[in-house]
Amino acid sequence: MEYTRLGRSGLEVSRVCLGCMNFGDETPGIHDWSLGETETRPLIERALELGINFFDTANAYSQGTSEEITGRLLGEMADRDEVVIATKVYFPMRRGRNAMGLSRKAILTELDHSLRRLGTDYIDLYQIHRFDENTPVEETMRAFEDAIAAGKVRYIGASSMWAWQFSKMQYVAELNRFPKFVSMQNQYSLLQREEEREMLPLCSDQGVGAIPYSPMARGLLTRDWDESTPRHEVDPLTGRRFDRSRDEVIAQEVAAIAAEREIPRAQVALAWVMHNPVVAAPIIGASKTAHIEDAVAAVEITLSDAEVERLQAHYTPRANLF
Repeated sequence: MEYTRLGRSGLEVSRVCLGCMNFGDETPGIHDWSLGETETRPLIERALELGINFFDTANAYSQGTSEEITGRLLGEMADRDEVVIATKVYFPMRRGRNAMGLSRKAILTELDHSLRRLGTDYIDLYQIHRFDENTPVEETMRAFEDAIAAGKVRYIGASSMWAWQFSKMQYVAELNRFPKFVSMQNQYSLLQREEEREMLPLCSDQGVGAIPYSPMARGLLTRDWDESTPRHEVDPLTGRRFDRSRDEVIAQEVAAIAAEREIPRAQVALAWVMHNPVVAAPIIGASKTAHIEDAVAAVEITLSDAEVERLQAHYTPRANLF
């Protein structure tokens, strides 16, 4: 395993981050494909064995049970000081007023709940899951400053927003001498490259590390287009974000290069994402230990210029759906 600094911060993370969205109790209609604690245990164990120290979850994943399972298993298997735990805040965790968003009340309330579920005194990387148009940016950033000063948070990160929104939040932080975001978790893969237009150049310029989600386009780059999975069958976002008429040809190029190299397609898709120097650690989902092993193997792969050109040749612009 290789390790890198997250942006210009001093935080060292593995070049692969294990996403924990699919860990937790099944949530009917939302996370029907979630893995329980028994199924999750060998995945986290294998990730730690291979040197992964970076784990990403969110309070909203499986209504908080992802945090519970992730925190409990890491507490059993790892030295807390040796792992980097990331979670997120924004989406509602209950009904009623002040149940979502990035107000001071919402952030500090949900932070305490996340700490309890994770079974830890602090969160290494606390991220905003979305931009909150209804809360002043100054209020949000001051709440994060206070959370850091209280020792409950080490670093802060952001996810899934327009570049102008991210730039505004960073500017407000700098203007008021608040802590700034050190990471951006955005969607980025061979089938979704719109972030190359503004967000990734902004991150590069400002020293923010990208930790993209869906680097394998929800698995579409790892299998034949007609092959399905339990998640694919119930996940409405796959149909919204990807289209066979424009994307299958890219997936076929991934398969061709994988066949030529005699490696799994996932390794090619991930190697391309990590080819971008602003990417610190793609976030990979796993339902089998082989998925984790492929991701770690991808760290060692260097694609040729000709291979990169082949992989990028068929991309066409599309909407950037968060």
